[in-house]
Parts: sequence; C-alpha cells; structure tokens
Amino acid sequence: MSVVGVVGAGAMGGGIAQVAAVAGEEVQVCDAQPGAAAAATERIAAQLQREVDKGRMTPDASAAARAGVQAVDGVAELAGSDLVIEAVVESLGVKRDLFKELERACRDDAVLATNTSTLSVTDIADGLEHPERVCGMHFFNPAPLMRLVEVPVGALTSDEVADQVGGWAELWGKTAVRCASTPGFIVNRVARPYYGEAQRILEEGVADCAHIDAAMTAAGFRMGPFALADLIGNDINLASATSVWEQTDEDPRYEPTRAQRDLVARGDLGRKTGRGWYDYAAGAPAPVEVDADLARAVSERVNAMLVNEAAALADRGEATPDDIDTAMRLGTNYPFGPLAYGDVWGAPRVLDVLTALHDRHPTGRYRPAERLVRAAATGGRLHG
Repeated sequence: MSVVGVVGAGAMGGGIAQVAAVAGEEVQVCDAQPGAAAAATERIAAQLQREVDKGRMTPDASAAARAGVQAVDGVAELAGSDLVIEAVVESLGVKRDLFKELERACRDDAVLATNTSTLSVTDIADGLEHPERVCGMHFFNPAPLMRLVEVPVGALTSDEVADQVGGWAELWGKTAVRCASTPGFIVNRVARPYYGEAQRILEEGVADCAHIDAAMTAAGFRMGPFALADLIGNDINLASATSVWEQTDEDPRYEPTRAQRDLVARGDLGRKTGRGWYDYAAGAPAPVEVDADLARAVSERVNAMLVNEAAALADRGEATPDDIDTAMRLGTNYPFGPLAYGDVWGAPRVLDVLTALHDRHPTGRYRPAERLVRAAATGGRLHG
C-alpha cells in the first residue's frame, strides 16, 4: 500500500482519489478552497455507494475504499506521501508554485506527478531542485471509468520515476502509455483532426454538422465530431486546439477554424449552454441518414488526417506505435488505432487522399508524414 496525496478536489481530483482508494491506497486530498476536500470525500462516498447499489462493488470493498480517503488541510500534511498528484487549474504559474511547495513539503524520494492535459511537464518542473522526480500522470474524465493514463515524460524526468508512475497506474487497473511531453501528448494531439477536419468540411459547404456526424458514426465512431464537441464543451475544445497550435509555432495542421472561434465567441458552448453546433432546446438532435458516397468522402478525409497525425507523432519518436494506437482506442473510444487502421486501409490510399487535399489547399496542413510516404513507397507498415 502506498500513501497518495491528491492536490485539487474538483471532479478530476476526486476521481483520481477514488481510483487510488479503490485500489487499496491510503489517500489524502487537499484543496486551497476551504471545505472543498471534505466535499470531495463525500462525493466519493456517494459514488462508492452507487457502485454497491448497482452490484459492481461489495459493501466491504466500498467501506474499505471510503475509509482509505481523508481530507487534509494543506500541502504540508502530504509530507509522508509516496506519490502526490496535482489536479489543479491549468495555469503554468499556479502549477509551478504548487510544485515548489510540494518539493519543500514532501520527502526527497516522493514522486510528484501532474495531471496536466495541455502544459509541458518540463516547464512545470522548471526551477525545481529535483525536476527528475516530476512526471505527468494524465487521467481522462471520468477517471474512475476511463481506462487510459498517459505518462508524459519531461526532459529531466528520470526513467525510474516514469516507470513508477506507469506502475502505479497499472496497479490501479489502468492502461499506461508513455510519451514525450510535447504539445497535446498523444490523445489531444492525434485527435485534433477529428474536430478540425470536420469543421473544415463544414466551412467548405460539403456537408452540414448532422451529415458529417452521421458519416463518422457510420464509420464506427461512437459520436460524431460536432456532437462530441458539444458534449465536451466548445470552449474546452477550442482551448485545447489553440494550445496545441500555439505550442507548435502555429503549425497549420492545428489552426483552429473560424467557425469554431465564432461559435465560442457567441457563447454557444454546447450542451451546457443549450446551443453549440446543435440547438438543444428541444432535446438531442435527431440522427439523419447520409448518402453512402458522401459518408465515404467525409470519413476518408477525416481518417486520413488521423492516420497522418499518428504517423507524424511516431516519426518524431514521441511515443511507440503500440502506445499511440492504444491511447486513441482507450482515451477517445475510437473503433481502431489510427496506425493499424492505416495499414488495413493501405498507406498509398491514405497518401492519395492527402495529396488531393494538398493540391486543393496548399497551406501545409495536408503535408504527409515521412512515415506515411515511406510506407506508401516501400509497401511497409505504419504500425510496424
């Protein structure tokens, strides 16, 4: 059993605390806002009781997990932790200040992990005396249900610490994938075309939101890109897109669309505001039927961009092909890993789609990854 500290008692922090407690860890939760940590423990207790009511957990296991979580007053009380995970606001300044405080408070051999989804682990650890013990541990929401944990490794993170973080995730019933701490890590980087390319298809007048979504669900995706963006929140989706774009020196592959910017500027953030890409005043939009030729054209374009983005990430050595495909299946519920799908589809066919798009839009957005070009020329594999 390890002692795990969680800093940040919001939905994500509480979810992480629950995961660790169910796995048998001793968990201490703190938050800068008075009463927030105690409220989180109450939410965890209620969620564990629901698991019992649904027959997914025994009363004894629920009671043990509840007993394993306690609220503490501040970071100083995490001094005995083996692992501390921060899940506070996505602000580099806030996180840097917190990690300096954690470094002073915790044992020298304690591992310090960040749940950041958009910020550089290297930047967060900058200025610490021991940046080698700082690593990413990125859970997906809701943490108790989502199986994936990304382990983004900072420039100075030690291999031992990265192994420890991945080991904890696996012990807690998750699948850990390691990656470099580059913009978007794996999932938020590779997923960008699912939204961005769909929005460009919309802007070009090829199809409307409903028919694009229908094309992608027909291709095996659980939700279409517009319905999914409305569920996540268009402000959150735009912030993620903007972060990756800015951190990649405004690479045209990731530039947010005018349609998305306008939508957020109007306050049409999705389900939480009653309107986004769809109007939810009368409930969820009804599904539509889509012509087979249109469905094929839309899904080929979006999928080609997903395959290409995954191939580019593998080219840069930021994650292994296995970890890329695993991350996209588990972190986004995609029906396939994009590299494995590219091999089934055939690299020459993917390259043909991108070449045609580049001929129409020579902006650099559709430039093919070297891995894709090599596979198309040699008959090699993207996943191999």
